[in-house]
Amino acid sequence: MYLLALHPENARLNRTSPFGCDTDRTSLRKWTLLSSRPADRELLRLLALACCGHPFLPYLPYDRAALFRDRSLPLCLRFTLACHAPRDVDPGAPAVAAAALEITPDGRATCTADARGASLDPLAVPGFKPSYGTGNSRFFCLAYGPHLRSHAGTDDFQFNDPCFRVTRAASLFDESARLTDPVQFLTRLHYRAIRCSRVPARDTLQRLCTLARDHLGIESESWLDRDRGFSEAWRQLKPSQQRVMLPVLDAVRHVLDANPHRLAPLDEPGVILMDRPDRWCPQGTFAAWIAFTDRLLPRMQFVVTLGEEARRKVPASVRAHHLPLPAATTAPPKQRPGRLEPGTVLLIDVDSRLPNVALMKLSRHCRECGRAVKLLRKEAFLPGADAVYTSSVFSTPASAARVDRLRRYYGDAMQVGGSGVDLKRRLPPEIEALPADFDLYPELEGRAIGFLTRGCSSRCSFCVVPQKEGPVRRVSDLDPLLAGRKKLILLDDNILAHPDAGALLEEMAGREVKVNFTQTLDLRFLSRELAAILKRVHCSNTRFTRPNYHFSLNNSRELDRVRAAYGMLGLGRSDHAEFVCMYGFATTLREDVERFRFLRSLPGAYVFVQEYQPILGGPAPRPIELFDDDANKLIDELVTIIFPQNMKSMERYYRWLSRRYAQRFGALHPTLVDTIFRYNRRDQRGRYVASLAGTRPDRSIDAEADDDGA
Repeated sequence: MYLLALHPENARLNRTSPFGCDTDRTSLRKWTLLSSRPADRELLRLLALACCGHPFLPYLPYDRAALFRDRSLPLCLRFTLACHAPRDVDPGAPAVAAAALEITPDGRATCTADARGASLDPLAVPGFKPSYGTGNSRFFCLAYGPHLRSHAGTDDFQFNDPCFRVTRAASLFDESARLTDPVQFLTRLHYRAIRCSRVPARDTLQRLCTLARDHLGIESESWLDRDRGFSEAWRQLKPSQQRVMLPVLDAVRHVLDANPHRLAPLDEPGVILMDRPDRWCPQGTFAAWIAFTDRLLPRMQFVVTLGEEARRKVPASVRAHHLPLPAATTAPPKQRPGRLEPGTVLLIDVDSRLPNVALMKLSRHCRECGRAVKLLRKEAFLPGADAVYTSSVFSTPASAARVDRLRRYYGDAMQVGGSGVDLKRRLPPEIEALPADFDLYPELEGRAIGFLTRGCSSRCSFCVVPQKEGPVRRVSDLDPLLAGRKKLILLDDNILAHPDAGALLEEMAGREVKVNFTQTLDLRFLSRELAAILKRVHCSNTRFTRPNYHFSLNNSRELDRVRAAYGMLGLGRSDHAEFVCMYGFATTLREDVERFRFLRSLPGAYVFVQEYQPILGGPAPRPIELFDDDANKLIDELVTIIFPQNMKSMERYYRWLSRRYAQRFGALHPTLVDTIFRYNRRDQRGRYVASLAGTRPDRSIDAEADDDGA
């Protein structure tokens, strides 16, 4: 984001005087130098209000009465922004847009459509309403006042404040506001750069050190030493050097926070407002400090108020710098399927995560009858369809809503099947017996998919397979299933429970077929003979890019039996043994932790945790007490059980557990919250805490501040 223009109404000193930055339509002057007159200093605050974000303004510590000319009327700020896609706006959104901010005397702030075209720039698109997300990345702006103070051991780097965005501008309005703790920040940056060797942090620290040395004469080479301590390093700086480094380190900290996934965060665009930096920067080093800041943040726009003498000292080379304005981007074209050719059969895959075998068999049948076939996903509304077959595997609210919309559109022309809508409905036997049409899903490439056996005799209380499929039985041979291919995604519910399991595995091993047992293998049925054969089968992941074994472990009742069976296979880390563990049905926290602890003890094993989702006809979760008296102790142990893979699925479990902990105890478990936000979505932590993991409405910021899409 860059700020191009501002037109205030009812401002105390600026009244309705327009302000515009120096731009030639393709570029923007990087440094806009204002005077130190009260009106220009008020203008800087008005610019900060426009950039801070309307959902956050009620939490900014500013004196509204000092900015209003007529305190009975709202303050209106019409402003023009240059927007960077996809950082600030989605592709296809205007690159130059006008918005209007209205602040009422009681502090309410709303962003409204600017009916008058509101902009000093005729190319700006009016009626624009910025979406700030969590406030971390979009429309990035910092603002600094003339009196700077820093935290000393009290800084919060964990985003515990859901309105942390206002801290980026607080010092401009409040002399008591604190900037980043320099020692804490440098220590954290050094750890990520030197100890963890993270490229963005390392490059940031190196640039900071080099420029501080070249422009400010700071002996910063030792900051790159592995064992450097920054309490001592900061004390060694002169007081004047500490003062000029405070806003710089604060800016770098917030730039890094706002760009956690960028390789060169210091090269990202944004706006920095400064009120009288010449007051905290000694006259002898002011020009050097300006050049230092200019090079450190090459794509930042600066708007600065300065005394007359300081303005003369700004280097001519800095004054001449321009920033390229973002060009308009085009939204990716939406794929709109055209009208169906007469006689075409439409197949709709509502929610399958794998190619839908039933639709593939239907496709084969239709093609053999001379009918053309078209496959579409999720929702598809095409005119001209006289035969529509829809399959829904899951009975989630989203899938049910899609099916309802499709029914309303296609009416009697559509037939619906799948376990998400009907457990009993089957393809006619003559169609079920057909080979699958692999051409229906080109993404299969050289992979086959289907069943050798169907059904299961275990009758687990959470499972509808026995009800839907009946006892385990043979339904196909390997040759017709493979159709000449050498890779097989096997959908069998419990192949090891079939009497012919040994022969089937032996055939796979002998023919060197690579197999993905995507529905997992039940180790309780593994004998020593079956283990010897299974070890010879090329077990792979779904993409067939690496070895992968898929097992299930849905309770903790037979762990000794599972350990013995796993030991028969002699698996190690390179074999990638994944255990699918269901939660949320009938296991307690103690039992879940017991399973995770057990799996961590198996060589090469890791976990994929999956929440129980009742499907049509399936039982509801059992009414059990998830927590016992040792809940806190168990959670403390849980977060120390780390697996080398699939920790994203474990994070989903942490969030599920955290929400239920809050529902049960009316508070959050702090260690669990720390773990959830240690690496991902750190900027959402404050809102998460304020809403008790979503168990109560979060009124800490306006509801318009939706999550960032990144």
